[in-house]
Amino acid sequence: MAISRKEEARALSADEHEMVEKSHHPAVQELSDTDLSGLVKLLRDRRDKAQTEAHRRRREIRGKGVAKGAAPSKADGGSQVKLAVLAMAMRRLNGEAERRRQLAARISLVDNARKALALKQKAPDGPAHNSRTAHKGMRAVANQKVPSLVRPAELGRQRKAAKVAQAKRDAR
Repeated sequence: MAISRKEEARALSADEHEMVEKSHHPAVQELSDTDLSGLVKLLRDRRDKAQTEAHRRRREIRGKGVAKGAAPSKADGGSQVKLAVLAMAMRRLNGEAERRRQLAARISLVDNARKALALKQKAPDGPAHNSRTAHKGMRAVANQKVPSLVRPAELGRQRKAAKVAQAKRDAR
């Protein structure tokens, strides 16, 4: 469910609200890469802290955790909203970081393709004269294995004779 900016301002402290405002559309694209990574780190810390606080309050309400104040919490709606706002801000910042990473990858790919094309255009035409390429078919490469002079049937006969001889010895 979408949370309005008015609800965001109500759920966050002043410095958190300032960080979350930087994660919205026009402002996030104006950030430099270093500012974006720093904002991601700060916002991730705040989100983790809010997540821990919301978890602690839920445990207090269920009666499983020790109360932090004088009395256990009765509701944790505010901490849940704060957590949702910070999580959505993290999602926006991660999306922007991924968009920038993909843009840099595309630019790098285009640069590498241009360099490869320039190298290919600079290279001499065709392969060297005496190379193994398929002009009129590949030249035959001589087989390096030495052919066996013993017939396969003779090998089988000798193997069987050895088995029979071993069986006779074992039967003694």
